[in-house]
Amino acid sequence: MTIATSTNPDGSVKNAMPSYFYLPPLDVSAAFPQATPASTFPPSASDYFQLDDLLTAEEHAIRRKVRECMEKEIAPIMTEYWEKAKFPFHVIPKLGALHIAGGTIKDYGCPGLSVVGSAIAAAEVARVDASCSTFILVHSSLAMLTIALCGSEAQKQKYLPSLAQLHTIACWALTEPDYGSDASALKTTATKVEGGWILEGQKRWIGNSTFADVLVVFARNATTNQINGFIIKKDAPGLTVTKIENKIGLRIVQNGDIVMRKVFVLDEDRIAGVNSFQDTNKVLAVSRIMVAWQPIGISMGIYDMCHRYLSERKQFGSPLAAFQISQQKLVQMLGNIQAMILVGWRLCKLYESGKMTPGHASLGKSWITLRARETAALGRELLGGNGILADFLVAKAFCDLEPIYTYEGTYDINTLITGREVTGFASFKPVSKRSRL
Repeated sequence: MTIATSTNPDGSVKNAMPSYFYLPPLDVSAAFPQATPASTFPPSASDYFQLDDLLTAEEHAIRRKVRECMEKEIAPIMTEYWEKAKFPFHVIPKLGALHIAGGTIKDYGCPGLSVVGSAIAAAEVARVDASCSTFILVHSSLAMLTIALCGSEAQKQKYLPSLAQLHTIACWALTEPDYGSDASALKTTATKVEGGWILEGQKRWIGNSTFADVLVVFARNATTNQINGFIIKKDAPGLTVTKIENKIGLRIVQNGDIVMRKVFVLDEDRIAGVNSFQDTNKVLAVSRIMVAWQPIGISMGIYDMCHRYLSERKQFGSPLAAFQISQQKLVQMLGNIQAMILVGWRLCKLYESGKMTPGHASLGKSWITLRARETAALGRELLGGNGILADFLVAKAFCDLEPIYTYEGTYDINTLITGREVTGFASFKPVSKRSRL
């Protein structure tokens, strides 16, 4: 055995290690030739109830082009970038060419998709990689949608065309270190001065923020005490953004801490339609539809991977697919996906008809993510040891589901939103001691 060494300045030996420690790892296909890794993505096999029949011709076309792009361009590189926790900036033009950013927004260079079409696009991106899906969701269903729903005509014309092409990137900054589920209590302040506003405060967990050109930021008006919205440029004096490290999920997404110290924002970049937290909730209610379709897509990818793996991997002389317990878990996953798709589709239709309530959106998001977690856990079991390798998708998807289970309202908060709607009682805050006496 050869020992690889190096020396300190004083001549002493350091880092004495066997030379084989420096050998590069085997390619996964060579190390485990019995099953195909996710870099060659498996064919779609999860539409058991033929729910594609619910889609229009346009929605079918969206699915086809997004699926083709994700399988060809993203699948081969996603594990590498997920492991490095870095963003593959070179794929942004390819994602922009899909023309799905902006989703349902009409005009201003946006695609004007149906709600179902936009949801299908979100699911197809997430089927291959949840981080790319979150990147687009933050940019499109939060930042762009806020400008579209609440911005002035001048702001729409100025910002939306470039954002729709992904020529510029946006983030959406609501959450703060002290206020997550209790976001309406945020502390960041906006003080009116001549010609604009001064913003002071801090934001946390803001996706895309480390490289966003445009930051949609929410702050408390120092005069009215209400929540207002603002558009900040990335090079604004007093603005600093740093990356949050050591995440175990959505590792490709660049989440950041934003610190604002006397950041000046022009009057023209105040989002006039955001005058209270209720205006923010209008955006969140719509975006929760798209968030609900992310775990649908992730679950589809997990099922597709397991379906192929069980047919390729052999033990005791037979494919794993031939064993009863494998079939039972696979069918349980398949049933979850059929139900998840139907709930997600109905949520889209309720919104299109003007009947969707915040409780509908919250129930859809919370229930679908719960079922997706179960599906991922079953998939992890089916893959055995390979169920903890990102190369075979399921372990990566398992981890990626955890932040999705939490963001845009935790499972618990979303159930309380629906609970308030069906009972008439708000139960977000504990009853005070004095109230109980």
